[in-house]
Amino acid sequence: MDLAKKRWYVLIASVVINLCIGSGYAWSVFAGPLIKILGCTAAAAAVAFSLTNMLGPVTMITGGWVQDKFGPKWVIFAGAFMFGGGMYLAGSTDSLSWLYMTYGIMGGLGMGMVYGCTIANTVKFFPDRRGLVAGLATAGYGFGPVIAAPLAQSLIASYGVLATLKIMGIGYLIIIAALSMLITAAPVGYKPEGWNPPAPTASSTVTGAEKNWSQMLSDPMFYLLFSMLVIGAFSGLMIISQASPIAQEIVKVTAAQAAMAVSYLALSNTFGRIFWGSISDKFGRFPALIAMYILAAVAAYGLTTISAGAFTPFVVIVMVIGLCFGGFMGIFPALTADTFGAKNNGVNYGIMFCAFAVAGWFGPRTAATVKAANNGDYTQAFVIAGILSVIGIALTLIVVAKNKKAQAAKNIAG
Repeated sequence: MDLAKKRWYVLIASVVINLCIGSGYAWSVFAGPLIKILGCTAAAAAVAFSLTNMLGPVTMITGGWVQDKFGPKWVIFAGAFMFGGGMYLAGSTDSLSWLYMTYGIMGGLGMGMVYGCTIANTVKFFPDRRGLVAGLATAGYGFGPVIAAPLAQSLIASYGVLATLKIMGIGYLIIIAALSMLITAAPVGYKPEGWNPPAPTASSTVTGAEKNWSQMLSDPMFYLLFSMLVIGAFSGLMIISQASPIAQEIVKVTAAQAAMAVSYLALSNTFGRIFWGSISDKFGRFPALIAMYILAAVAAYGLTTISAGAFTPFVVIVMVIGLCFGGFMGIFPALTADTFGAKNNGVNYGIMFCAFAVAGWFGPRTAATVKAANNGDYTQAFVIAGILSVIGIALTLIVVAKNKKAQAAKNIAG
């Protein structure tokens, strides 16, 4: 099979693999039953989920380095045993420390190994559609909880939470390990037949330069892009993490209605990765980013006007927020490859993805802190999210201006 066809099979396998590891975000389904078994607080149990999020970028970087040197297949295969094995072993939990070690540390490290390879490798295979395929690959990750949550809920009702963890862990281990055998490393500098890279522009940032991680970190452009991703993820996670309590406390809906709003948000998050990735391929990464920051700022303002009973407007607003948040997650793998080259994107995007870890740590805590300091009022948190989006627009315009200046200098030199 020629590479032009094989790359599509690699993409499909990568999407399915990411569906599996994305199930780690169905934590809330397991949390309640585990809290009852362990007799701990919700905050103590949630440390396991926090560890998963914090450790993922570590193996995205180290696994990306191995992938860039030796190929992604065996990194994903090893990640299958870490992620699936961690979940399986969590099914023997009798203490918080064991839960942290298995679901948190093993699961998080395995998730990062797998995610970093699937994203970086598919981006290398599709230089002609980087935005779209990065969006598709990350959409699999985002959609995982939509499938896993009801499946886990059904299994827990029938077999209990510990047995469910074992069943799902073994299932994920087998599926990911099997599909890893279909993953082929993209050849260095791969280009589809008949396709040539577009000329560099300020809106596309396809520089053609290949930089390793140290060269990337010495480039001021990295810190601008890193800050832009922190802002996009920070404001998104700030609202997403509080969507259910906002719906119940401000809009005054039932828990079931709030859960419905969160489901719509998850779907829009998934769709946003594909939609904005495709838009960025057609119109450029930075025009797409500016559009997302503008929509996010408008949505944040819209939340300040929400009142009791306004369920439909609330759902529309949080779906816009989810759409934009998904777009940031879908565009940045491609943008990193555009800017610093595809060759070392496994490591480079792992480092860039640390911006998500920063946002994941501070974003939700900012919302909770603001709420507590203002007697349950989220308004200041919404204002902060809107201001950050405006700052994101400013940073994007700075990057575009720098690109125009650099391109003009190249044209004069040429």
